Amino acid sequence: MKENINFLKIPINRIIALILMDVMSIVVASFAALYIRFDFKFNGIPEEYLVKFEHIIPYNILLTLLFFAIWKLYKSVWRYASATELLNIVFATTCASVAQTIACYVLNENMPRSYYVLYWFLLFGMTCIIRFSYRILRLINSKRSELTGKKDRNNVMLIGAGAATNAILKEIETSRYLNLNAKCIIDDNPGCHGKFLRGVPIVGNRDKIIDAVGEYGIDEIIFAIPSANTQVRKEILDICKETGCKMRTLPGMYQLINGDVSVAKLKEVEIEDLLGREPIRINTEEVLNYVKDKVVLVTGGGGSIGSELCRQIASHQPKQLIIVDIYENNAYEIQQELIRKYPQLNLVVLIASVRNTERINSIFEKYRPNIVYHAAAHKHVPLMEVSPNEAIKNNVFGTYRTAQAADKYCVEKFVLISTDKAVNPTNVMGASKRMCEMVIQMMNRKSQTNFVAVRFGNVLGSNGSVIPLFKKQIAEGGPVTVTDPNIIRYFMTIPEAVSLVLQAGTYAKGGEIFVLDMGEPVKILDLAKNLILLSGHKPDEDIHIIFTGLRPGEKLYEEMLMDEEGMQDTANNLIHIGRPIELDEEKFMQQLEELKEYVVTEPEDIRECVKKIVSTYHPELAGENK
Repeated sequence: MKENINFLKIPINRIIALILMDVMSIVVASFAALYIRFDFKFNGIPEEYLVKFEHIIPYNILLTLLFFAIWKLYKSVWRYASATELLNIVFATTCASVAQTIACYVLNENMPRSYYVLYWFLLFGMTCIIRFSYRILRLINSKRSELTGKKDRNNVMLIGAGAATNAILKEIETSRYLNLNAKCIIDDNPGCHGKFLRGVPIVGNRDKIIDAVGEYGIDEIIFAIPSANTQVRKEILDICKETGCKMRTLPGMYQLINGDVSVAKLKEVEIEDLLGREPIRINTEEVLNYVKDKVVLVTGGGGSIGSELCRQIASHQPKQLIIVDIYENNAYEIQQELIRKYPQLNLVVLIASVRNTERINSIFEKYRPNIVYHAAAHKHVPLMEVSPNEAIKNNVFGTYRTAQAADKYCVEKFVLISTDKAVNPTNVMGASKRMCEMVIQMMNRKSQTNFVAVRFGNVLGSNGSVIPLFKKQIAEGGPVTVTDPNIIRYFMTIPEAVSLVLQAGTYAKGGEIFVLDMGEPVKILDLAKNLILLSGHKPDEDIHIIFTGLRPGEKLYEEMLMDEEGMQDTANNLIHIGRPIELDEEKFMQQLEELKEYVVTEPEDIRECVKKIVSTYHPELAGENK
């Protein structure tokens, strides 16, 4: 693979320069071998050997250059040379020396036996000096800068004394573009302490981190243990974040397995690194069997949840993937990404609104999807409080029209992406999603299609979540805004949530509301403080935190189940089923029809209408810790 990279194509002038230096080293090594053999006395060299030297040297030069070319000594980038290149020098010089020996005997120009051994040592040494001189000079300059007190590079501490750290240190040594200076290594293995890795001292275990930061003037910490479990990672990063240093980490073990470890692959330490739990894993075989060779349609496929659904579905070999989204930019981005990653994927990207009955029906009629994931929705709580009618139009009736199309065109499974805000809602967005769940339950009872809903909490990094907002505020120098010091939320990464959604779909028999186990709730204030620390700043010193008060419709905590709902387990202990609440379908249908006619008039009292339908909707309790 390396040979295909353009920067490995060495300029012709550099090759010529190397050839000229090699010619010089061949001549010098040949003569020096004779000179050493005869006790470092030029007058002591017999005349016959000087004549033989003159006769054999042209052949020696040609043979040596030939073997140097065969062993790619003119094609390597010596700035990044490794043990492979060193072995190539050994083989090239050995072959050249053997060839010279044979040529001498064939041409009857025999030299003293010791000459051949001396020649090999000299040729090998000079070739190494020529090839590795760049790295030697760079190392000297680096040490000179340290001794003179000039600091134009960041001092780096590495966590872990394994293969990943070795690869990173090698790149730091060889690259002229990195402004990093490796000062020390931390490793919990006591057998490593006091030793050196590529010249960098291993100074102790995690308890030494804070002291070493001060002792070595560390600016940046690199966590380079891709095999570390989540708990170990959290424990070490918790110590690191107290140092005020910038932190980066390797994405994961697969980087090491693939030999893909480099400084370029380092990423900023993310807040999910500090959640303190193992990543959620699903039965991929179940999902594969469920999605493979099926026509799958995803509404809202350009959004944060919808796009991740598309990524994971694309990896499970669907017959066709149809993405529907009203926002063309979002749709374009996921389209281009999937085309790059899955060139064989049968992909269709359509711009459409789920509120447009004719458009949605025409899509279902043409493509006949087997599975539908309905992720299209307005989800921003404060914005929907200002524009409640739009929440009802898009979320409720968009879901209703899409569900009707699924029923009409005999879709096998219809999965609604719901939210914990649908439970005892205090805002219009949550109430609208609760009505969506009611629509799904109603449709399931009269349709051959299996209609289900999947309910989960906040996802890290989604559009409109606090994490991107906090990062932007930190980058701008603060302040970081938190609504309330006591507000808590359930969190999960987007890939984790989507994986569970896909697996929940495999369990669906119709009518279920699947509830994802979100783990322990997290204080938003703690998230803000940790992100500030991870950025190398101190909360309320470098970056201030201010409290702005709860936003319209917001409550201090979210719930996953209503009191009336029970909990039933599934084969996955992170996926549960809430018992459906009894629903008067005839009454609900009548209410929907009335609401549909009323909402288009842009009424001011839409909340009162919603309260009549969703009995658990209590906007007056927003902000209260019930």
